[in-house]
Amino acid sequence: MKPAATFTVASDLPAALEPLRTLAMNLRWSWRRQTLALFQDLDPEAFAASGGSPIAMLPLVPAARLAQMAGDEDYLARMRAEIGDLRTYLDSGRWFQRTVPTQGTDGERTPAVAYFSMEFGITPTLPIYSGGLGILAGDHLKSASDLGVPLVAVGLLYQWGYFSQSLDRDGWQRESYRLNDPADLPVEPVVDAAGEPLTVSVALPGGREVRIAVWKVQVGRVPLLLLDTDVEENDEESRAITDRLYGGDHDHRILQEIVLGVGGVRAVAEFGETGAFPAPEVFHLNEGHAGFSGLERVGRLMQRGRSFDEALTEVRAGTVFTTHTPVPAGIDRFDVGELRRVLDADESGISRLVGGLPVEAALALGLEDGGEVFNMAHMGLRLAQRANGVAKLHGAVSRSMFRSLYPGFDVAEVPITSITNGVHRRTWTSRAMDDLYKKVLGDVDISALSDWSPLATLGDHELTAVRDQLRGELVTMVRERLRASWLQRGADDAELGWTQEVLDPDALTIGFARRVSTYKRLTLMLRDPERLRRILLDPERPVQFVIAGKSHPADIPGKEFLQQMVRFADEAGVRHRIVFLPDYDITMASVLVAGCDVWLNNPIRPEEASGTSGMKAVLNGGLTFSISDGWWDEMKDDEAGWTIPTAHVEDQGERDRLESDALYEILEHEIAPLFHDVDAEGMRHGWCDRVRTSLVRIAPQITAARMVRDYVTELYLPAAGAAEAFADDPALADEYTAWKARVSDAFDRIGVRDVRIEGGRSEGLVPTGAEITLSAAVDLAGLGEHDVEVEALVGPVGPDGEMESPQLIPLRPGVGAEVAAGAASGAGASAGIGAEDGGAARWSASFTLARPGELGVNVRVVPRHRVLASPAELGLVVTA
Repeated sequence: MKPAATFTVASDLPAALEPLRTLAMNLRWSWRRQTLALFQDLDPEAFAASGGSPIAMLPLVPAARLAQMAGDEDYLARMRAEIGDLRTYLDSGRWFQRTVPTQGTDGERTPAVAYFSMEFGITPTLPIYSGGLGILAGDHLKSASDLGVPLVAVGLLYQWGYFSQSLDRDGWQRESYRLNDPADLPVEPVVDAAGEPLTVSVALPGGREVRIAVWKVQVGRVPLLLLDTDVEENDEESRAITDRLYGGDHDHRILQEIVLGVGGVRAVAEFGETGAFPAPEVFHLNEGHAGFSGLERVGRLMQRGRSFDEALTEVRAGTVFTTHTPVPAGIDRFDVGELRRVLDADESGISRLVGGLPVEAALALGLEDGGEVFNMAHMGLRLAQRANGVAKLHGAVSRSMFRSLYPGFDVAEVPITSITNGVHRRTWTSRAMDDLYKKVLGDVDISALSDWSPLATLGDHELTAVRDQLRGELVTMVRERLRASWLQRGADDAELGWTQEVLDPDALTIGFARRVSTYKRLTLMLRDPERLRRILLDPERPVQFVIAGKSHPADIPGKEFLQQMVRFADEAGVRHRIVFLPDYDITMASVLVAGCDVWLNNPIRPEEASGTSGMKAVLNGGLTFSISDGWWDEMKDDEAGWTIPTAHVEDQGERDRLESDALYEILEHEIAPLFHDVDAEGMRHGWCDRVRTSLVRIAPQITAARMVRDYVTELYLPAAGAAEAFADDPALADEYTAWKARVSDAFDRIGVRDVRIEGGRSEGLVPTGAEITLSAAVDLAGLGEHDVEVEALVGPVGPDGEMESPQLIPLRPGVGAEVAAGAASGAGASAGIGAEDGGAARWSASFTLARPGELGVNVRVVPRHRVLASPAELGLVVTA
C-alpha cells in the first residue's frame, strides 16, 4: 500500500549533549581525531549512515541512545574536554599573534585577509570541491586557523556540488549529481544586526536583481562565507547560478564568477558590519575566478570620489593573485562582448553591475588578442601588485607566460614570485603514522618545527609495521570499493568473487590518483602494455597499482585516457594487480596516500603547476617517483625518491616513448628490487633508509603551515603595509596618480648614451677581481633623481646575443659635467648636473667581477616610487 503522506522523525539533543552541536558546527573535527571519535562513539550506525557527517548524524541517533549517552559520565567528560580544547584553540595566541606586530600608526590594527576561491576541499561532508585547487584551498584555511592568521574565506554554496563518478560496463565515465541540503551541512546563515538572514545582491542586465544568501562555515578559527543564489525571491535562472561547480557554459561561468567576486566583496563588507570580523586589508585571489572582486573594490572607491587610476592603485596595493596553471589553455577567457553586456554600461559608460566603475577602463585590464578576448589571469595580474605561482618552476614558467604584460623587462624580472604549495599535516597523516611522529617528537604540531631530524631514529621494525598496516588497510578498502563499482557497472554478485583476492598486502604498491587530463598522462604506463604486464606479474618481485581520478565532464580526451586505463585494468590476467577506483574524493584519498609505498607522477614537464597528492604520501612514509616537475623539481632527492628523466625532444609521441621506457627501467630495476629486498625477519632495511631520508629532508618542506607562513611573510604583510600606507595617507593615491602621469609622459624622452668602462683593463682585458668603473650619460627629461633608478646590467652573453641572467648594479649620479666633457667617477660621488638643470648627468658605479668570461653590459632607467612593488609594474624602461 502506498503511503498517503510522508514525514520525518528526528531526535532532539538532550541539554547535556548540546555541546555536541557546537563541536559539529566547527570543522576542526575534520583534522582533530578526538572530536570525530566522540561522534563515532555516540552511534556508529548513525555516523556511517550520515556519511561521516557529525551535523547530519545527530537527528539520526535514536532518542534512547541519546538519553543513555546523556547519562554516561565518561562520555560527558570527554565531550567537555573537547569543548574546552576547542575554546582554548579559538582564543589563545598562536604563531601569527606571537610573530606579527600590529599594523597602523595607532598600533592597534591587525592586518586581516580575505581569501577568495571557487572551491574548498575541507571534508567530503561539504562537497563544494572538485580536485587539487579546492583541496589546496581547504588546507590553506586549516593551516591559517592553526597559525592564527586573521583570515575570512569566500566561496560558493553549490546546490549540487561536483559530480559523483561511476563507470559503465565498457569503462566509460558517467556523472551523477546529489542535491546538497543545507540542513545536512555544517553551515548556518549569517544574520545581520537585526537578527535577520543576511543577503546581498548584484544587478544583471535587463534590470534583473539577483539576491544572494550568505552562509557561514566555521573552519577552526577561520569563517568561510558561502554564497547561494537559490533564494525564493530569485527567478529560476538566477536560482541556478550556484547550481554546479564548473558546470554550464561560458555565460554561466561568468555569472558564477560575478557572484563570487562582486557578491563576495559585498558579503565580506556586510559580515564585517556585524562585528564578526575586521575589515580586510589584503584580498587574496586564488586563481582568476575571483577577479571581479577587484572591480567591485575599484568601483567602491570611485563612489567615494577616487578617480579610476587612484582607485586601481589602492586596490592593487592590497591584492595578492595566485595563478595555478602553467599553460594558457587552463586560463578562463571570455568574449569581450559578453563581459561588456554583463558589466552593463549606462549612458555615461558607468557599470550598472559595479557602481562607479567605467566599463571600458575595466575591460582594458583583461584584453588580449586585439581586444576580442577577455583574459581573467591578465585581469588578476593587473589588479594585484603581488602575484605568485605555486612552485619554483611554475613561477619561472608563469614569468615567461605573462612576459608580454611587462614589455622591456627580462623574464626573470616579471613580478611573479612563487610560494610552493603544501598540505595540512594533521588532515593527511594517518593515525598510525601520527603515532610514530608523537613517539619521536612529542605531542606537538610538528608543522611548526623546521627540524624533523629526530625521525631518523625511527627503527626498521616500527616503520615496517606501520607501513604494512597502512598497505593492508588500503587493500581492504580497494576490495570493498571495487566490488561496489562492479555491481554499479551491472555485474552480478555471483561473478565477483575475484574482487576479494585483488592486490597482495605484501606487494609493492604504487599509487596514481589525480584529475584525469591529458597532460598528466595517466596512460604513460600503458605505452608498452606487455612490459607493464611483465612487471605486474613478476613472481619474485610483484608490483601493483591503485589508480583513481575524475575527468571533467566536457574533457573527451581525458575520458578516453580514463577508459583506456579501465579496460586494461579489467583484463582477467592483470586485474588482481592493477585497479581503477571511481569517485575519487577526500575519504578515498586519505587511505590511498597512506597505503601506497610509492606515489607516481608523470606529467608533461613543465605543465604540472605544483601537485600535492604526492606530498600527502610523503607524510605517511611513501616515496616519490616523479617527473622533475611541480614541487618535486625543486625538492627532488635521489636518496629520498626517484626521478624520471625528462626527454628533450619536440615530438610528443617520441617523448612519451622515451619517458615511459625510463619509467619501466627505474621501476623494474631499482624500485621493485629495493622493496623486495627483505631479510629473514621481514625487514626492508634499504627501503626504510629511504623512508627515513624522505621524512627528514622532504616532509618538513611540504606542510601547508610552511606555505601559509610564506604567504604571510612574503605577500600578506607587504600587501598589508602597502594598503596601510593609503589608509594612513589619503592623499597618497592622488599624489601617486599624478606622479605616474608625469613619469609616463617623460619616459619616452629619457636618453641613455655614452656607456663607458674604465679602470682595471690591460690590452682590452679586465683581470678577475680588478675594480672597474661603469658610467653612462643620462638625460632624465625633466624628472628628478628620486623618480628613477639607473642601473647597470652586467652578464654573460648567450648564443642569441642576449645577456643571460644579468646582474643589476645601481648607479649614482657623479661629479657634474655635460656628457662631452664628463669623466667617469666612482660610485657614491656627489650629485652633479641633473635633469632639473636641463642637462644630462653622468651616473656611475665601481665594482669588481669575480668570474671570468665574456660579459655584456648595458644601462637602463626604470621608475621608482614607494608605492611600486616592482619596477616592471608600469612597463616603463629605457636602455642605452
